[in-house]
Amino acid sequence: MNPLTSLIAGIVFIVALLIVFLPGVGIIARWKRIRKDRSRELIEDALKHLYDCEYTSVDCSLNSISGSLSLSGEKTAQVISSLESMNLITSHENKISLTPEGRSYALRIIRIHRLWERHLADNTSVLEKDWHSVAEQREHETSREEADRLAASLGNPLIDPHGDPIPSITGEIPEREGITLNNLENGIFAAIIHIEDEPKEVYAQLSAMGLYPGMQIYLLENSKNKIRFEADGEECLLAPILASNITVVPISEKEHVKEKFQSLSSLKMDQSAMIVGISKAMRGQQRRRLLDFGVVPGTIVKAQLESLSGDPTGYEIRGATIALRRNQSDLIYIKQVD
Repeated sequence: MNPLTSLIAGIVFIVALLIVFLPGVGIIARWKRIRKDRSRELIEDALKHLYDCEYTSVDCSLNSISGSLSLSGEKTAQVISSLESMNLITSHENKISLTPEGRSYALRIIRIHRLWERHLADNTSVLEKDWHSVAEQREHETSREEADRLAASLGNPLIDPHGDPIPSITGEIPEREGITLNNLENGIFAAIIHIEDEPKEVYAQLSAMGLYPGMQIYLLENSKNKIRFEADGEECLLAPILASNITVVPISEKEHVKEKFQSLSSLKMDQSAMIVGISKAMRGQQRRRLLDFGVVPGTIVKAQLESLSGDPTGYEIRGATIALRRNQSDLIYIKQVD
């Protein structure tokens, strides 16, 4: 091997060593950092699960943590050991509890998660079904100071878009209230205060039905096989296992459930109507866009143009024509005018 080839080979070898071993930026350093971040994520996810068990008065065990985090028993035991060494939990006879330090840590992560969901719902076009997964990622990347700035920019909200309370900056959170829909008695009026966002497949199904926190319902039938109720004038049917993901609070019968609304999508061509409201299910940028276009109570709207497929439809509002998809016009309520 000639001297030049030897020199080049030496340089390549040194560069390779630097790529692998260079402190802070080398492959090994990055691998250690990723491993450390993953360990922290598991610890924080475990703390959230433990707090959820505590908040709902359910005993938490190694098996429940393993199932929640989708970990093997061995890996879960390592996470539990780390939590104990950090004085974040105590364990006794297979029952695991949070220490005051662990509870404070858990509430901080929960606060960040719910603030992100509030932000995603109000200020972005991220799909509702993706709010939880995006917030799951952001919660591990957001510092306490960044969370405080995010809260301030949102006006320090008290609940997330699913109806869950957002812990305060000092870690205070209201006591759990309400009952699950499958425990509501026949003939009772109630208001939905929370829709559980996990598992995401169930949440997607409930969301697709147009259910949302704040909606008033009337329970028609509660049986072993089905839950039948009226919401916004429509009859809905759920399996009890799905209804258990909805939390409601009974309300006085004097608070009448909203009468059936006529939706904008029902308006025929060249017919006019007055806008009376927008469903709470319309949120975030879509809702603000409609408000900017003048879709507010009292405004007269006219069905003006219809596409070949019938979707979208063009509506005349305040001298301008705006195109709305049916899934949007379904959530705008109107009453006929002469």
